[in-house]
Amino acid sequence: MSTGGDIRETPVPVPGVFFHSAPAPAPIRLFALAWSLLLAVLAVGCSPRQRADLVVHNGPEPETIDPQVLTGQADGRVAAALFEGLTRFNPVDGRAIPGLAESWEISPDGRRYRFRLREGIVWSTGEPIRAEDFVWSWRRAVMPATAADYSAQFFHLENGEAIVTGKEKDVARLGVEAPDARTVEVRLVNPAPFFLELAASRIFAPIPRHLVDRFGDQWIRAEPLSCSGPYQLMQWRVNDRFRLRRNPRYWDAASVGTERIDLLSGDNAGTALNLFLRGDVDLIIDRKIIPGELGPDLAQRPDFHRFDFLGCDFIRFNTGRKPFDDPKVRKAFALALDRPAITRRITRLGERPTGAITPLGAGGYEPPQGMGLDVEQARRLLAEAGFPEGRGFPRVEYTYNVGTRLYEQVGVEIQAQLLAHLGVRIQLRPLEWKTYLTEMSRQNYDFIRGSWIGDYNDPLTFLDCFLSDSGNNRTGWRQPRYDALLRSAGAAADPAARLALLRRAEVLLVEEEVPVTGLYSYVGLCAYRTDRLGGFHVNLIDEHPLWSLRRIAPR
Repeated sequence: MSTGGDIRETPVPVPGVFFHSAPAPAPIRLFALAWSLLLAVLAVGCSPRQRADLVVHNGPEPETIDPQVLTGQADGRVAAALFEGLTRFNPVDGRAIPGLAESWEISPDGRRYRFRLREGIVWSTGEPIRAEDFVWSWRRAVMPATAADYSAQFFHLENGEAIVTGKEKDVARLGVEAPDARTVEVRLVNPAPFFLELAASRIFAPIPRHLVDRFGDQWIRAEPLSCSGPYQLMQWRVNDRFRLRRNPRYWDAASVGTERIDLLSGDNAGTALNLFLRGDVDLIIDRKIIPGELGPDLAQRPDFHRFDFLGCDFIRFNTGRKPFDDPKVRKAFALALDRPAITRRITRLGERPTGAITPLGAGGYEPPQGMGLDVEQARRLLAEAGFPEGRGFPRVEYTYNVGTRLYEQVGVEIQAQLLAHLGVRIQLRPLEWKTYLTEMSRQNYDFIRGSWIGDYNDPLTFLDCFLSDSGNNRTGWRQPRYDALLRSAGAAADPAARLALLRRAEVLLVEEEVPVTGLYSYVGLCAYRTDRLGGFHVNLIDEHPLWSLRRIAPR
């Protein structure tokens, strides 16, 4: 997962919760000054007893925690603690386990699911959670007016794609019903072996209609906020932290390992590392918040933990903007990139360089190679596009998000490689996280850093991002052949035939038309002391539910 919603534009103060609407300062010295001042204020106004039981550095400040419009991983971690769906993720292996639904039945053809809700489940504010809350929430998620980038996940439901794309106006035709207060029935277009994991995704969690009816798109700012998950929101200090407290009305409150958790926000890797090393942070959960240049050395420490998971960094080309409307230019750029040099010189944790989008190992799938380094062919294609040896090539920018030197270093390397191999001079365009997300969503870029982490263990979680009508496409590329291959894969009864169709689609994506090109697949690196923190497990989809975390020794 990697924007949308009016909530990010104008934060509204709510009694009892401090919101700071000023943008985060970009220069490190200003961030450090702001952080020091904040620590001083907290030191004066708070006793040690007021500190959270567990402090987690969560990564960049979330753009929103509305589970229907968020896209960022940091956003999703907060939302997952507050809002639960029919299923939830097992912290050990990332597979689906019962959530608000205590059980389910699947039809023999794999296209009908009947979920049974737990008896007596309520919002944290006491109102009952009913099956109709799921129906209403899912219908809201697919409405074009909601502008949910993840709405393509509902393409698996009957009429989901037609409603999201505006071809079907009646949201009541979405394949979900509530025959009674405790039953949710779901109708799929095709069998989806990953649907139980999909149902644990943020966008499938119910949201409190009584708050949406009252506050509209600003419902997430309500106090108290009605939550269905293991935690409730006590405080949200923008560009500082979320303070969460165990939800006593949660159906499984007895299994929630920590009473109070602080999720710190910030994208300065040096600050995060210092906080951890001096004991002010118990867990750094995001690889991007560990200084890239120190990663190989830190990975040797017993309190830093390396693991593989389904994620990748890649490049998006804006196919609606010259010169990247020409496939020859896109292919030339892809062929001019020395990906092993990037992983060898910069990332240095054993990442797998690849021109594909899907990481190796996703659901038994073997991805194609994508475009590898071939300078001679790259130069030939660029000349055929009208730019021999780079002459006459227009000024273009490579956009990336700031906060960690890793992306800056990768950008500098890409800049140097394109100059050396194609004679093309590009400009670097670093943006603060929220601005970067907005510009990518609006397709206001030439070519841009992209990333994705699988929502479930299947190649489709990567490939369906680039469907013509997916809100996560953000390249301007629309290819009916690609869409048809993914639809055919969905209808395939034979698993091997399904994977073969998905591979043909990815070949079209990364070798034939190249609206995107892979850079490398991810290696995770998190920081915690095993003698201090329990309940944290590594898994392929990088899901670490907060309810499973618990302190196992005094600070």
